[in-house]
Amino acid sequence: MPTAQSILKHLGIQETNYGACAGGDWLHEAEGEVLVSVNPTTNLPLARVIQATPAGYDAVVRRAQVTFLEWRERPAPKRGEFIRDLGTVLREYKEPLGDLVSLEMGKIRAEGHGEVQEMIDICDFAVGLSRQLYGLTMHSERPDHRMYEQWHPLGVIGVITAFNFPVAVWSWNAIIAAVCGDTVVWKPSPLVPLCAIAVQHLCNRVAADHNALGVFNLVIGPNESIGEAMLADTRLPLISFTGSTAVGRHVAQRVGERLGRALLELGGNNAIIVHEDADLDLAVRAITFAALGTAGQRCTTTRRLIVHRNVKAALLERLIRAYAQARERMGDPLAEGTLIGPLAAPRYVEAFLAAVAQAKAEGGKVLFGGKTRPELGPNFVEPTIIEMPWQTPIVRKETFAPILYVVEYDTLERAIALNNEVPQGLSSAIFTNSLRASERFLSAAGSDCGIANVNIGTSGAEIGGAFGGEKDTGGGRESGSDAWKNYMRRQTCTINFGTALPLAQGIRFE
Repeated sequence: MPTAQSILKHLGIQETNYGACAGGDWLHEAEGEVLVSVNPTTNLPLARVIQATPAGYDAVVRRAQVTFLEWRERPAPKRGEFIRDLGTVLREYKEPLGDLVSLEMGKIRAEGHGEVQEMIDICDFAVGLSRQLYGLTMHSERPDHRMYEQWHPLGVIGVITAFNFPVAVWSWNAIIAAVCGDTVVWKPSPLVPLCAIAVQHLCNRVAADHNALGVFNLVIGPNESIGEAMLADTRLPLISFTGSTAVGRHVAQRVGERLGRALLELGGNNAIIVHEDADLDLAVRAITFAALGTAGQRCTTTRRLIVHRNVKAALLERLIRAYAQARERMGDPLAEGTLIGPLAAPRYVEAFLAAVAQAKAEGGKVLFGGKTRPELGPNFVEPTIIEMPWQTPIVRKETFAPILYVVEYDTLERAIALNNEVPQGLSSAIFTNSLRASERFLSAAGSDCGIANVNIGTSGAEIGGAFGGEKDTGGGRESGSDAWKNYMRRQTCTINFGTALPLAQGIRFE
């Protein structure tokens, strides 16, 4: 079984002590607080990292500022060449980097490798994007005038990421921002510092070949000092934050106070509707992965199953059988055949137990699971199904754990209402063979989520579409489509190529 040391050696990394990198230079700050990376499968330490101090953070941002002044002038296709080569290096090191994600975060090996593949896909997308940063041309109402809009790099982008996707979500932001001409300062979750350090090392290796050191920068540090400094820092015109809704509200307030931009990817409380005409075998396969993938620790995890009363019994029979099979394949995420790994930290186990207890108190009936698995390790919990009466308080709450709440419905209108009757609005899905039902679900009167799927689950979004949600999910959009516009500033330009000076709206001022 690979160890942290063997994986890092495979990646060509000799040292992980230091958690701040400015322009390719690792800052040796002996006075920084020590952070210990822990293996969630065992709760044993993997390595220690000396975190950045406020002075170190300032040095990182200053270097990113200096690099930005040159990087913004480099033609976008040339920036794309840098990203193309970064994608090549990620392909070369996909296996060890994916294994490190599994070791430090706890997701199974297939998902760890899949996360690195997502980074590679983003690089491919961004290379093409570097030649497609399009503006519009508009017709002027004034004779001999031309109007158009163009997009310019925004500046130094602050990226704050969560533990559940240690590397992929960084890439959604940083890779797109880089081809847009921005530089990036990354603050990862303190639960997964080694993944961030590994990515930074690979970035430095490619950046050195392209004279682009300082495009990607890293600062690992406490939320109370480094995180708050980023939110208040006017040198960072955009803060992209991925995390809980509660923290996201704070981020929005602090960044908004200085009139900065906040790109928020917050909580999800995602539902799958199973209509009475659904293909139940297809639905069961999708529900099982969407509810149990990453041990229920995805923002797109299916947490609510809204099932028609006429098929509820048949669906639950199949689903419980699938859950029983999945429970037998829990264990070390790096072991062959494992389907469910641990939760990321003890506090998430406590949240799981509290949610199960609250669900029971609110009239829920545990149909499967509901307990911990201490024989496997300190952070393992059973995949859990709980039948609930309508939308009780616990069903409206996001718990980062493999808990699936089952709610019954009788009409499609009621199912859509249940889907929408939660504060969050990230992902949603319906299983049906009815064109009318699927189109109703996708209509303006249907799902109110940023993602709406038919006959696939709520998780596993492709990078080509813009990712994000509404309501308490924050409204942000990352990854594909035109999400690149978040990282640029729009400029409307008007050119008078005549000799007169007509005013708009017919105004005369003589």
